[in-house]
Amino acid sequence: MRRWRTWLCVGAALAVGGGLLTGKEAAPPAPKAPKAAKPDLPAGYKLLYEQTFDKPASIADFEFTDPKQWKMYRAGDVAALEFGGRGKYRPKVRSPLIIGLISNRAFGDFIMEADLLQTGKQYGHRDMCLFFGFTDKSQYYYCHMATKADNHAHNVFIVNKKPRTKIADKTTKGIDWGRDKWHKVRLERKGSDGTIKIFFDDMSKPIMEANDTTFTSGYVGFGSFDDSGRIDNIRIWGPKVEIKPSKFFTKKEGASGAKT
Repeated sequence: MRRWRTWLCVGAALAVGGGLLTGKEAAPPAPKAPKAAKPDLPAGYKLLYEQTFDKPASIADFEFTDPKQWKMYRAGDVAALEFGGRGKYRPKVRSPLIIGLISNRAFGDFIMEADLLQTGKQYGHRDMCLFFGFTDKSQYYYCHMATKADNHAHNVFIVNKKPRTKIADKTTKGIDWGRDKWHKVRLERKGSDGTIKIFFDDMSKPIMEANDTTFTSGYVGFGSFDDSGRIDNIRIWGPKVEIKPSKFFTKKEGASGAKT
């Protein structure tokens, strides 16, 4: 009887402390991505923008194709911007459905780094995107980072009033997003000479390269063609940033600084 009572007490303690797993418990959140060191920067580059999403009001920096698909994510010490699903936005030409732009800041020559975690199912076009040179809902570039490269995936694309067109000169065969894993990405863009380079985890070798001068400056952002994911630790360096209003999409209702 004493042994039975002892096991009852141990079981109760484990259940209360969260140590008793039933098979229906949610998986623990992915650990917070480590903050990267400052990269080597070209002469004249300085930090122009930084966002770690530690405050709920951080979401007010962004405008979205469908604000209902975006929210602040927090689990333990992990804070990030999260999007899920394709939502209701439908562009005029074939192009990504999920876009979150940094409002009111346009960049020409710049280096952008961020941590990305893809939360969707595994398939060939499983992706997240970086947007840049954004000048109109139908005029911009985006980098589509996907599991498997083909004519419509894992490439640098231009949207210029017609369905997206791939423009990369070099790409890898694809990337492995894994599950509950943060990845460091970097975009190097020089609107002045057309340079576009994208790095994924390994900052010494780009996974994509392109050259185009159609849009020499514009707004930048994050998202996906039609998947889900999280963004954290955004940093943008460059010689300058142009502060000007952007009203392409909609702010999150109720966000500090946003119109409701």
